[in-house]
Amino acid sequence: MRRMRTISTAMGGLVIAATMVIRPAVKLAAAPVPPPASVNILETGSSLLYPLFQLWVPVYTRANPNARITPASTGSGTGISQAVAGIVQIGASDAYMSDALVKQHPLLNIPLAISMQMVNYNLPGLNRVHLKLSGPVLAAIYQGKIRFWDDMAIKSLNPGVALPHHVIIPVHRTDGSGDTFIFTQYLSFSTPDWSNSVSYGTTVSWPPVSGGLGAEGNPGMVTAIQDNPYSVAYIGTSFQNAIEKDGLGMALLKNRSGNFVLPSAKTADAAAAVMVPKTPKGERISLIFAPGAESYPIINYEYALVSRQQPSPELAAALRKFFTWAISPTGGNAPHFMNAVHFVPLPPAIVKLSTAQIREIQ
Repeated sequence: MRRMRTISTAMGGLVIAATMVIRPAVKLAAAPVPPPASVNILETGSSLLYPLFQLWVPVYTRANPNARITPASTGSGTGISQAVAGIVQIGASDAYMSDALVKQHPLLNIPLAISMQMVNYNLPGLNRVHLKLSGPVLAAIYQGKIRFWDDMAIKSLNPGVALPHHVIIPVHRTDGSGDTFIFTQYLSFSTPDWSNSVSYGTTVSWPPVSGGLGAEGNPGMVTAIQDNPYSVAYIGTSFQNAIEKDGLGMALLKNRSGNFVLPSAKTADAAAAVMVPKTPKGERISLIFAPGAESYPIINYEYALVSRQQPSPELAAALRKFFTWAISPTGGNAPHFMNAVHFVPLPPAIVKLSTAQIREIQ
């Protein structure tokens, strides 16, 4: 609505009247708020953890489009080295960093989930049979001391099974691998001879075995045993669906209590129940060969290796937000994610410890 006001002024005895139109002040529209700047997050490392990141990233980035997360499967050794070098924001690893390495490069080791490792084989006619294998028997196979599938050491664990007299083809990882780390820990913790001669690590000096094969990444291990009858390999449970699809065998492993168990949520929970109370504040701990009648002997935390000090507040906030979602039982640790890769969600006590570490990212 316009208002009119008459203004009078005197000029040389004359009175001049003028009318002014007064318009209401125009309210300027607020300047549009710019969208949050995109943050690029590079992740690389564990081929065991990679299938879970492939499930996580599309879901998370749809809800958080300003976060651009690029995962890569390169092996835990590369995940550790590139996180240490600052090449990537997240180094994924099945292996925790050693005390010596953390002292040099004080990265956070944040568990995101609990995984398991299978021992698989391609044994014609017996792939539907869950053969019983132990740490000492596997150590002897990978040392070349047990050469045939019908060796008495294997037969004694599997009475009544018609094992073939055929050379065993052991397959190991050629890249720096957290799977190698946890497999060789199982051999070391269960077999003094292996511990004294080979020990454990993301890479080890594999004893020369005639006919033995090397493969890169979990996908390479699956392909190697698929293509080579009479072979045996260690493979992460995120590839269990591929193992089952290819009709390959899965071993019952001897645990610390002397029982033979398959990898499952139940047997992983049994092992975790023993080891979780022992987990330190920094969460770097081996879960391998845990006590307990039902404990599966090869379970481990899947780690994100991250620098405490980030180059920008925006990147630090984006990492904190993503990790908080990833470890949440209603986020990345939800059953539909965990079941798809045969992982086990973090227990509440470990969620609490991981949350405390996530808050250190600045």
